[in-house]
Amino acid sequence: MKRLFPILAAISAIFLAYVGYQCLFVAPADAQQGTVYRIIYYHVPSAWTAFLLFFINFIASIQYLVHDKPSAKSATNRIVIIIGALGAGATFLPVVQQQLPAGMRPSAVATTVLLIPIFYFLIGRWFRGQMLDVLAVTAAEVGVVFCTIVLVTGPIWARPVWGIWWAAGDIRLKSTLVLWLIYISYLVLRRFSNSAQTQTLAAALAVFGALDVPLVYLSIWFFRTQHPQPIIGGGGSIDPHMLNMLVLSWMAFLLFAFLVCWSRFHLELLQREVEAAAALDSLGSAAVPMKASLPVTRSTS
Repeated sequence: MKRLFPILAAISAIFLAYVGYQCLFVAPADAQQGTVYRIIYYHVPSAWTAFLLFFINFIASIQYLVHDKPSAKSATNRIVIIIGALGAGATFLPVVQQQLPAGMRPSAVATTVLLIPIFYFLIGRWFRGQMLDVLAVTAAEVGVVFCTIVLVTGPIWARPVWGIWWAAGDIRLKSTLVLWLIYISYLVLRRFSNSAQTQTLAAALAVFGALDVPLVYLSIWFFRTQHPQPIIGGGGSIDPHMLNMLVLSWMAFLLFAFLVCWSRFHLELLQREVEAAAALDSLGSAAVPMKASLPVTRSTS
């Protein structure tokens, strides 16, 4: 696996350079917004990548909370299967479809719901015990980076288009900022808390924080907002060449995010091994003075 990393890193660098050139100089500009529209090729893929990483953090946190409780783990497995099966099937019922926002495709909703059990069981198969906690914190850290890109690129686009940097009443903007703050709080808890329950508390906070992800996405479907309507999933239309560039950009971001997560995951494992070795060494050092201080009895015969 170590030999594969530099190869993937080189591929990622070439891919990002190619996509960057295509998005900035080849893809057509928007008829109304002009060149500033090109920021969509960084803003939207960053948001999708952040959402995916927060979703992985959510699944890994649930797995960590139940991994050492067989009854809770079995119950959670059944609940996840039921949610996936019933949720995907229900989206094709006429009664449910009537409740969906105009333009939202039932197939897109069903696919999203099916991803929950798929990711849940894949992560549970590949990661066990403390590895789940390492995966959760890794996904959260990298997800915060991409969410930060979203919050930076959004106002850069908004200033020339809206005339303001930030629309204070926009539910999409506020919910995204809240999502970022929740995961910043998650990382602060992981960094500065020394409690034995820190990992459990962080996992619970991650589960709570993930509930904001659907709100961020659905906010522009259910609420009146200045933010543009979604162009993927039935909410609008986009030039086919622009769509291809958008998807290619997301693929490049995903590959880059995967490599960063890979590197950060192994770094976190090494850090925990070093901390465990230091703890054992300190225990051994404390035992030596105790042994030396024991009284020595001599025979008087």
